Amino acid sequence: MQAMGLKPHLCGRFHRAVELIGGRWTGAVIHLLMNGRMRFAELRSAIPDISDRMLSERLRELEAEGILARIVVPETPVRVEYELTEKGHALEQALCAVGKWAEKWMIEPRAARPAAAATQPVRKRASQR
Repeated sequence: MQAMGLKPHLCGRFHRAVELIGGRWTGAVIHLLMNGRMRFAELRSAIPDISDRMLSERLRELEAEGILARIVVPETPVRVEYELTEKGHALEQALCAVGKWAEKWMIEPRAARPAAAATQPVRKRASQR
């Protein structure tokens, strides 16, 4: 219950954290890296529908925030891997909580669409006939 006279406010740090973690594909990248180092191609193949450009942007953003580290392995050819930092691993409990919430409350993306709607033909507008 809210104290009398106090207006609710949004904590800037909370808002920034939610916006960062809630960014498209960001949670998926962090979740995959919880299991250890991965290369760019491994991340791309593990995340359906992500483009190279989007994955690059997410990796740069997470690196700039100190959530993951980009590791250059000096061999021929040079290999680049990504791993979570201590700051990134600290998100594990929060992401597990979101995962449990999702299991209980979220519908699978494909199951969310009624089967009848998926099998019905698309109607053309009068101007397209």
